[in-house]
Amino acid sequence: MAAEIHSRPQTARPVLLNKIEGHADSVNAAVLIPKEDGVITVSEDRTIRVWLKRDSGQYWPSIYHTVSSPCSCMSYHHDSRRIFIGQDNGAVVEFLISEDFNKMNHVKTYPAHQNRVSDMVFSLESEWVVSTGHDKSVSWMCTQSGSMLGRHYFNAWASCLQYDHETQHAFVGDYSGQITLLKLEKQTYSTITTLKGHEGSVGALWWDPVQRLLFSGASDHSVIMWDIGGRKGRTLLLQGHHERVQALRYLQLTRQLVSCSADGGIAVWNMDTQREEAPQWLDSDSCQKCEQPFFWNIKQMWDTKTLGLRQHHCRKCGKAVCGKCSSKRTTFPIMGFEFPVRVCDACFDTIKEEDRTPLATFHEGKHNIAHMNMDPSRGLMVTCGSDRIVKIWDMTQVVGCSLATGFSPR
Repeated sequence: MAAEIHSRPQTARPVLLNKIEGHADSVNAAVLIPKEDGVITVSEDRTIRVWLKRDSGQYWPSIYHTVSSPCSCMSYHHDSRRIFIGQDNGAVVEFLISEDFNKMNHVKTYPAHQNRVSDMVFSLESEWVVSTGHDKSVSWMCTQSGSMLGRHYFNAWASCLQYDHETQHAFVGDYSGQITLLKLEKQTYSTITTLKGHEGSVGALWWDPVQRLLFSGASDHSVIMWDIGGRKGRTLLLQGHHERVQALRYLQLTRQLVSCSADGGIAVWNMDTQREEAPQWLDSDSCQKCEQPFFWNIKQMWDTKTLGLRQHHCRKCGKAVCGKCSSKRTTFPIMGFEFPVRVCDACFDTIKEEDRTPLATFHEGKHNIAHMNMDPSRGLMVTCGSDRIVKIWDMTQVVGCSLATGFSPR
């Protein structure tokens, strides 16, 4: 069922501790059990499993529970041992896990959505379960009465969710690439703002309530940091993945962001450094360096008797330039570009060698990562995906030994 990995390389990279196998279909979510050598998984094969580490070093299921519909997501609250499972049929099911993690009792079933539940958060403070679904809605339900408190519809599938338990604000990412900030209340809500920056569907969100930072990852391979607390609209673009970003976790203690992508890429970004915002791309009908017309500028092409050129943009200054004036490529980590991108020749000459020093490290998970969870107090990470395998990683070499200071995960 599970294989123990004994090799421990000395280089600074994630160390694979265990692999858990045995699912019959994609594993859609996996959560480390705090203060226990255990993992909870939910799968497309309709099972909820609690895996505990045995004396042999392998993980075996102490709970194996089958439900009526594929399990799409979950929210686990350790102190109360309450677990909420989102299903493909739109229902959210609540269970109570016993203290010894050997038994699980059904509590309630909530008719949350008309289609697949994509994400959810349980809030003990408000006794709400907030969820998003492929019926293009976010709903919030009372866990005491089981009744629906409110619902808001979007123009696209709602794909991911974060929730501020203190202020009752919800951040909802959708397939159009937008993130909507809502203030939820009993029987009502208000739309605060809409964040636009991604060019593809938003696949992952992470909210840090201490620094009031929101992180989003999308199918455009990018991560954006939104400085919500600063109230100045400041955003930072992070580009280093080669596939869609599907999982995020910000480590507030070490000021590091961990992001995972569909191709198994694991990135650790240093956010405790001075970074610059990437410029907005400028519009122009001709190259802003040599003034040659772009191919849609018919008038200038006719007047100068020249062929129009294709438009590009310099990633450092944002100017619209032609290919001849932007023939150079370079990394520029201070703006979040960890792999070579197009810059104009003038900007290339201003970038010094020390400006190319990486501000992120990249590692291979060697499997599709659809979901990731971390326990910062132990420096552990669990990943899972469509290959039906769950992997448990030691991240202390990568994210710093300061994780061992006793910081408790939110």
